[in-house]
Amino acid sequence: MQIGLSDLLIIVIYFIIVLLIGVKFSGRASKNLHEYFVSGRALPWWLAGTSMVATTFAADTPLAVTGLVAKHGIAGNWLWWNMVMSGLLTVFLYAKLWHRAQVLTDVEFTEIRYSGTAAAILRGFRALYLAVPINSIIMGWVILAMAKIVTTTTGMDKWPAVIICISVTLAYSVLSGLWGVVITDFFQFFIAIVGAIILAVIALNSVNGLEGLYLKLDILKGGNQQILSFIPDVGSVWMPLSAVFVYLAVNWWATWYPGAEPGGGGYIAQRIFSAKNEKNGIFATLWFNVAHYAIRPWPWIITALVSLVTYPDLVDKEVGYVKLIVDILPTGIKGLLLASFAAAFMSTISTQLNWGSSYLVNDFYKRFINKKADAKHYVFVSRIATVLILIFGAIATMLMDSISGAWKFLLALGAGTGLVYILRWYWWRINAWSEISAMLTSLIVSIFLQYNLHLSTEDPHEFSLVMLITVCVSTAVWICVTFLTKPEHEEVLIEFYKKVRPAGTLWRAVYEKHNLEVSKDSPKVLFKDWILGIILVYSFLFGLGKIILGNFALGALLIFMAITSAFILIHDLKNL
Repeated sequence: MQIGLSDLLIIVIYFIIVLLIGVKFSGRASKNLHEYFVSGRALPWWLAGTSMVATTFAADTPLAVTGLVAKHGIAGNWLWWNMVMSGLLTVFLYAKLWHRAQVLTDVEFTEIRYSGTAAAILRGFRALYLAVPINSIIMGWVILAMAKIVTTTTGMDKWPAVIICISVTLAYSVLSGLWGVVITDFFQFFIAIVGAIILAVIALNSVNGLEGLYLKLDILKGGNQQILSFIPDVGSVWMPLSAVFVYLAVNWWATWYPGAEPGGGGYIAQRIFSAKNEKNGIFATLWFNVAHYAIRPWPWIITALVSLVTYPDLVDKEVGYVKLIVDILPTGIKGLLLASFAAAFMSTISTQLNWGSSYLVNDFYKRFINKKADAKHYVFVSRIATVLILIFGAIATMLMDSISGAWKFLLALGAGTGLVYILRWYWWRINAWSEISAMLTSLIVSIFLQYNLHLSTEDPHEFSLVMLITVCVSTAVWICVTFLTKPEHEEVLIEFYKKVRPAGTLWRAVYEKHNLEVSKDSPKVLFKDWILGIILVYSFLFGLGKIILGNFALGALLIFMAITSAFILIHDLKNL
């Protein structure tokens, strides 16, 4: 046992607090599915947005970032930094539309946008596909990371401690629904980020500060400082030109990925549904993107760099992050860090459980099996579904050995579907068969390339080929299918347009024919705000990084650009 009694006490106190939160909100969550899955649509932006951030701050994330930095330097984080552009599309083009839709899940959206048998098939298929295989992959890599942490920090068998964390998470998730999830997320986020900062500071001090870190990196890398560059070394082994093209020109709009879905979706959309109005939904997603991409990565990156010079011969580089907790932290602080990992783990697992069960119950069970039960029955079934989803996630963990590898596999699996999710809001001609063909083609092509042609997503060039081929084939197929099948019924299109009011001219054939009120949202302003949002996030991300790494002048200039962009955006958003 490598942790002391005071460490265990801190962890136990943390578990008790989150369980009490679950008990407190259990009564409110038991009323109906709206309370259980979207918190009665009453969340303020800061609570909904922080819940999004906490959900994406899983136990796996700092370990995966450590692995990326070890392989490719700081610039290795472009694997997920490129998703900024997709995330900000959700903020300015889709958050208000999702809130106007007034659905319980993003899958339910299918049957307000489309109609008939195809729409029902699509809704049922997506509900099962996202709730079981996709959700299981995500939960699998999160549980795998927690297992690595437990083994490294305590020296005990990984499963008993992981089962305790899972059991506590399951208890408050089942009891309190989304209410308990978002309240505990808020509490858990601050524990997790404070823990990450404390570890980064102590880790940096352990190598005599920045100067000592630079000296050790110089020795380790033979004078090559590319590891500290924020921009990939284009043409290098890990970043060939094909990979640069995929990351910057294709990936962010063409690929479905949890938390950065083109057009929004998943638990991000769930938090938008839960916001008390459109403006709160927009500010929630904006806060999420700033915190997720620009603020949170740097403690992980600093600790990852220290772990490289401290454990240069470590085979599993991801574990270096956790070894620092064991080796350099004093008793008490170590307990806080372990509690922060538990918080990160539990915030993600609780969301995946609630999100997945919302699909199984609202979009499959209630839609196709039992349409006429009362509210209490559906809440009861939701609690059963939550337990089942956890079992699926545990099974996925057994089949997984690489966190970053699972990331790339999921990226490849969702390649090619992004464009149809973006355009289905703004182009009347897209129908249910467009989505069905995009999903099936992406799934079939991606699996064929990886398992029949043996293209590996771990190899940067082959990953790029998988992405490009899947995107091209899938896009060609769904566009052809769109024009070869009939449009949706006019009454469905009219009702959708009146309810959601998308901007732009691609609905002209509908609103002019039926004299509908044209959306007051300006496409030019929306596009301008999207560009400003990209400048805001990247400027803050790189500005903060430059300051932390000692380049104060350039860092201050980038932060000034970020603040300027933020002021303009806030002015525009106030006029909503």
